[in-house]
Amino acid sequence: MSDAPMLEQPTVRSPEAIEEAWRRVQLARHPQRPRTLDLVPVVFDGFFELHGDRAYGDDQAIVGGPAMLDGAQVMVIGHQKGTDTESNILRNFGSPHPEGFRKAQRLMRLADKLGMPIVTFLDTAGAFPGPAAEERGQAEAIASSIKLMTGLQVPIVVVVLGEGGSGGALALGVGDVVLALENAVYSVISPEGCASILWRSRDEARTAAAAMRMTADDQVDLGVVDAIVAEPGDGAHTDHAETGRAVKAAIISAMRRLSGRETTELLATRYARLRGLGAYVETGEDSPGRPEVPSLRRRIGRILHLPGVPRRPRWSEIWPSSDTDDENERGA
Repeated sequence: MSDAPMLEQPTVRSPEAIEEAWRRVQLARHPQRPRTLDLVPVVFDGFFELHGDRAYGDDQAIVGGPAMLDGAQVMVIGHQKGTDTESNILRNFGSPHPEGFRKAQRLMRLADKLGMPIVTFLDTAGAFPGPAAEERGQAEAIASSIKLMTGLQVPIVVVVLGEGGSGGALALGVGDVVLALENAVYSVISPEGCASILWRSRDEARTAAAAMRMTADDQVDLGVVDAIVAEPGDGAHTDHAETGRAVKAAIISAMRRLSGRETTELLATRYARLRGLGAYVETGEDSPGRPEVPSLRRRIGRILHLPGVPRRPRWSEIWPSSDTDDENERGA
């Protein structure tokens, strides 16, 4: 065994912890929770929205453009959900298509060219999973956005407003400082999706929410989130203006800490932060050797039954059965 510290095994969460995690999930999804465009007028001055990805279209689930923050130019990019049925349909419930991520990339490149720090707001259940999005390169759009953000030479501050879900959030979530509102959640999958996979029932979503440690408090303990922004009253939905002022103060504080760093230091620190996510244990035991991959000739020879190439054993030879007849043997 190596000297690496052993990780503490996860414990079964208490019923109280399960209910608290689920309460946070419900608050993160509250229909009146402040969205990106609700907070922009409070946090920034002179915001000017830019549209389109210059290739396909303008995805309404992601908004962005230049603005002023405490007298300095910044680029603001964020997910945008609706507040009612009509606006949610327009915004696709905050789930972006590939053109939304490509619009975000266009704004990031513009910010990098002009030396403007970037502020992103995460609030999505995940990227849109429909066939049309897949046909237009959803996976590539998310991956290229993550790749782009790792190398941007300007400071990046990420704020999780409500739901930070899956690749849709990760595509805008690579930052030097990651903040989260008190009742925000951040996870690789929704509690319902996790429950459907592990428990084969969406009814276990409460248990999944606690097990995934997706609340802001858990994310700080895991090192995924750097700081929590307190929410007013019973939640951010009760006072958008006060929430905006708290978010503004937190972003300004983070930007001031990042402003004095040289580009090389900024990129090195960002890289180290990403590499530090996810602890593991080294046992010191040799891993099994990589299985030998048959050559192309051997694989073709097995299919065509070429002489000198050993065939794979038939199932009946490995596990003989009394009722195996010649016909079954030929069809094996």
